[in-house]
This record gives sequence, structure tokens and C-alpha cells, in this order.
Amino acid sequence: MAKRDLINITDLDLDELDRLLALASDIIESPEKYQDKCAHKTLATLFYEPSTRTRLSFESAMYGLGGNVVGFSDANSSSASKGETVSDTTRVMECFADIIAMRHPKEGAALVAANSCDVPVINAGDGGHLHPSQTLTDLLTILRNKGRLTDLKVGFCGDLKFGRTVHSLILALLRYKGIEVVLISPDELKLPSYNKDAMDDAGIKWVETTSLEEALPELDVLYMTRVQKERFFNEEDYVRLKDTYILDEQKLESAKDDLVIMHPLPRVNEISVEVDKDPRAKYFDQVKNGRYARMALILMLLGIEGGLN
Repeated sequence: MAKRDLINITDLDLDELDRLLALASDIIESPEKYQDKCAHKTLATLFYEPSTRTRLSFESAMYGLGGNVVGFSDANSSSASKGETVSDTTRVMECFADIIAMRHPKEGAALVAANSCDVPVINAGDGGHLHPSQTLTDLLTILRNKGRLTDLKVGFCGDLKFGRTVHSLILALLRYKGIEVVLISPDELKLPSYNKDAMDDAGIKWVETTSLEEALPELDVLYMTRVQKERFFNEEDYVRLKDTYILDEQKLESAKDDLVIMHPLPRVNEISVEVDKDPRAKYFDQVKNGRYARMALILMLLGIEGGLN
């Protein structure tokens, strides 16, 4: 089987996406069937940027498949602190591992890594660009709660400019029929033009608004995001924008009873903790789903279970 990487969610065609989500669902239902599928296989986690959910989700996924994990969680604890390039680090790590998951603050770093080695590379987030494994998590969460990935009105709220999870999820959703997108953000944090162009090319209906309250009653899915302090060069701009949107129970009174509320986490205060008890809040389920989506991804990239062709 030819080597496959996951750098952009568009690296998977629609059939591959559906097969991967079906595999993840089967892992949820019958985890014991998969507990030894990656015995004697090793995942390398190369995390040049802080991460809780994504890194531990990948590690938990590999352990859940019976495999091993090596890697680093801080660039300062690797030879990157001595000036080693991404390309060289990747070539070294492929000597120890069968598959690599990498997070890096620079856009395109995962592609450099993939082009430098002969084992599969997964983009675990490259700057404010893309985050395809989170997209698999998000699609699985929508599917398991709505029963479909078609005919949905999805609202994205908050930092749409730097929100790599938003960029990736939109690129995935535009391949499903009947999707409408509502972009809710301040003017300074609007969605990049390349995502809008992609929606236009796919014939997706989309609108922009600054009002969460006006958009909320029509939504089937609400995808909240935090304003990311680490992406700002000016602290004053961050302070001015960070509390633009705060979802609370009062705002949710106008929302649909079967709304699915999602957030890639971590949150700061854009979702009030009172919402956690609302049955529509699914962001902690997202975290759990992330483990299973990544288990399915590892299996398919390694060609162990329904390999990607």
C-alpha cells in the first residue's frame, strides 16, 4: 500500500471519510475487537506547541490499539532547541516509529514533515491553518448526535480567522448535501477568504453576522471557539475581543431543542459553565469521540483496517 498522510481533511475523499467514521463508530461499540490491532506498532508524537486533548487523545488512541508511543510534548525538550529542522527531526523519528502525529506553530510544517519521510504523517495542527484530525472528531460528534451529515445549518462563532478547527471542518462539510453555514464573528476575526471561496465553489449557502443572538434560533449545530491569545501580536486587541461572545442559558432559550453545541476546547469563558448541564452541550463528548476517530485514522493510515487506497 502506498504511503498516505493526513495534512488537510481534503486528503480524504467522501467515501474514505464515511468509511473512517463508520470504523470509529464500530470501535465505540466494540472496542475489544481492536485492542491488539497495533501490537508492535509505534506512534511518534512531535508536539512543538502546547496541547492537552490532541496529544493525549493520540496517545490514548494508540495505547487503545495495543501500540506504543514515543515523542515529545515541548519543542524545548527536543533537538529543535538546538536548531534541528523539522525535516531532520522527522527523518530521525521515522527510525523509531511507524506513524507520526505532529503539531507545529508554523503553517505548512506538517507537509514538510510528510515530504521528508516514508511513514504516514498526521497534521495535529499547523499554526492557524488546519487541524484535520479534530475535523474527524467533529464530524463523528455531529453524526452520532444528528444521525446525518447532510441538510444541516451550522453556525461557527468566535475566532474564525485563526481557528484552524473551523477552517478544516468547513472544508469537510462543503462536500455534504444541504449544508448551510452561518459565520458569527467580529469584523477583525472573519473567516479567511480561501474558505469562503471554497464554499462558493461548492455552491454552499453562507452568511456572515456579528450577532449570535440573531443566528442562534435557526441553527442545528453551534460550533463555539475561543479567541486565541497566542495568535495575537497586540495584547490590547486580544483584551478588546476576547469577551465578544459568551454563550449562556439565557441565550439558549431561543435555540432549538435538538441543537448540538460544540467546542474544540480549551474554553476560556465563551461558554458559561452553567451550559455544561444542558443536554445540548456535547463538547466533552467531542473529546471522547476524538480518541475513537484517531484510532480509526491510525488503523486506516497503517492499512491495518480498511486501509486508505
